[in-house]
Amino acid sequence: MSLKGKTLFITGGSRGIGEAIALRAAKDGANVVIAAKTAEPHPKLPGTIHTAVEAIEKAGGKGLPILCDIRDEQQVIEAVKQAVDHFGGIDILVNNASAISLTGTLQTDMKRYDLMNGINARGTYLSGRVCIPHLQKSAAAGRNPHILTLSPPLDMRPRWFGPHVAYSMAKYGMSLCTLGWAEEFRRDGIAVNSLWPRTGIATAAIQLIGGDALMKKSRTAEIMADAAHVILTQPSREFSGNFCIDDVVLHQLAGVRDFSKYVAVPGTKESELMPDFFLPENLPSVS
Repeated sequence: MSLKGKTLFITGGSRGIGEAIALRAAKDGANVVIAAKTAEPHPKLPGTIHTAVEAIEKAGGKGLPILCDIRDEQQVIEAVKQAVDHFGGIDILVNNASAISLTGTLQTDMKRYDLMNGINARGTYLSGRVCIPHLQKSAAAGRNPHILTLSPPLDMRPRWFGPHVAYSMAKYGMSLCTLGWAEEFRRDGIAVNSLWPRTGIATAAIQLIGGDALMKKSRTAEIMADAAHVILTQPSREFSGNFCIDDVVLHQLAGVRDFSKYVAVPGTKESELMPDFFLPENLPSVS
């Protein structure tokens, strides 16, 4: 299946994984709405809503940049209205926007707590709440609607909470949206899934945090983009309520056996890659 002619609404897609997902959809000829806060270049992080849309259109899609803070209900309502007015509807919501602070309780003030939970958990819920009526229309028209949230499997082991409970709460709040919506909107035919990487992903933010050493232990954002494409082209009434891991999706559903093309630094061995947070104990092997 292809995403040609489908309209994606992607939160926070001006760079990184969100932009990679947008570009993969654009290669099919999709319409992509980039709803994010970055309209002017960041001094340390490349990419704006405008540069993302330029790249989308170069890749073969149609883009629409919308300045939007997903913590603000009215801004989200207006952004979705602009998207629907421009493209005629929404078929896919990608909840990509996220904030991170890997800090303990005494190091995480309430401003930082509110930022993470406002963007991650509340922003995901708000974006879904405003987009779902349009996804219901997409379902009624037989257009295979999906919600894809970039959030982890719900693994309640204390190790994932002790070091950074505020961040874990915020990310798991996103995952709880997947769990609840998959059940709530199953009869409507809206697929709701989460996607999470097995390894670190080489983005500008990772470069900023850990430099070349961390980049060498990471895969490129294209693995997440390819996995997202596989998920978003599954039949929406058959593939829902799943907490997917990027390489497992590609291995099981797309038959990928060689993942070497995804390493950020060519020649890096799989054994040298850095595992991501929140990985379940029973994670299937792809080797």
